Amino acid sequence: MNLDTDVIRRQFPFLKKLREERPVAYLDNAATTQKPQAVLDRLEQFYAEHNANINRGMHPLAEEATVAYENARSIVSRFIGAASPQEIIFTRNATESINLVARSYGELLKKDDGIALSLLEHHSNIIPWMQLSKRQGTTIDWIELQEDGRPDLGSLKNILKKKKTKLVSITGLSNVLGIRTPLQDIISLAHEAGAKVLIDAAQLIAHATIDVQELDIDFLAFSGHKIYGPTGIGVLYGKQELLQSMPTFLGGGDMIASVDRDGFVPAELPRKFEAGTPSIADAIGLGSAIEWMESIGVDPMRAQTKHVLAYARKKLESVKDLKILGPTSGNDLLGCVSFTVDGIHPHDCTELLGQKGICLRAGHHCTQILHKYLGVTASTRLSVAVYNTEEEIDRCIEEIIAAQKRFRK
Repeated sequence: MNLDTDVIRRQFPFLKKLREERPVAYLDNAATTQKPQAVLDRLEQFYAEHNANINRGMHPLAEEATVAYENARSIVSRFIGAASPQEIIFTRNATESINLVARSYGELLKKDDGIALSLLEHHSNIIPWMQLSKRQGTTIDWIELQEDGRPDLGSLKNILKKKKTKLVSITGLSNVLGIRTPLQDIISLAHEAGAKVLIDAAQLIAHATIDVQELDIDFLAFSGHKIYGPTGIGVLYGKQELLQSMPTFLGGGDMIASVDRDGFVPAELPRKFEAGTPSIADAIGLGSAIEWMESIGVDPMRAQTKHVLAYARKKLESVKDLKILGPTSGNDLLGCVSFTVDGIHPHDCTELLGQKGICLRAGHHCTQILHKYLGVTASTRLSVAVYNTEEEIDRCIEEIIAAQKRFRK
């Protein structure tokens, strides 16, 4: 099934935006995606016609809001293959989801218990474990990388041989190198050693099918705004028995079954971990975004983005004095590609292209440990979504070459 990119692009109001009389080429999708009209309409409809707080009220609007919110949970559950909607916890973003595990499941860990992380990790999957280490005395072991930047499974095996690792927390797709990590192998190795696994799927969720039961994932975290949904809504999936065993995270309204002077009894899942008024509209918007993706065709969408990224990599490889970070080929490269240009700081390169309406990203992309490992302080990142085209890539390449000429003067 071939997608008509023109038809898809017309569904995104943002893409009508002009810069110097040309459409904006938005190539910063690893940071956040643009939103289709269907999602914008659903958000407006909720606030205009159904706005009420959930779970607490007996009036019709409260019931309508609760039904819509829980329907969104069911949509997410189906989308990732969870056994039950009770295993879906709504958070603000993937960062909060990981922090929830670190703060709650982390309380069950003891001094010298190990957490294994890879050098590919985003700060969101590093800092919470460093904080846990300070609180609990847990240790962090680092999964090294192969020469091409892919995770070294031999390194993971050596870590697991210590028999102290309780959790392997790893990205499903690098937000810098675009490397899809071998999750099935990693999960199997971890489980054989008695360790649980958390997958940071903030990037992977947009570019590959994830079935949490088939992969036997213990925890999975992602953000709605990476898959055409609103900001302010994230997801934590956890196996039901794990979530039930974990202490509560935030305390307050709606996360309790009963309270008296001597203490409280938490609510059943998933409300146990959803204290206070949640991002109701944004959860509903995320459900709408998933339904929109399914209406387009999730597999064709992912095939389209993979094609455009492969085209971008090929064109970037042809640019003189430009270095792609990480592998230059492989079926496991998805979502994004990062590079440096000799003689031009990534910030300058990205600013110059931005003036021409080409939106890239520059910096360390919240992966300082990875950038230090690669021997660079910053890079420029190009990341794709279903609405991107080869023509946009060609424009990007033209402007990179123009920037090189400008800096050679």
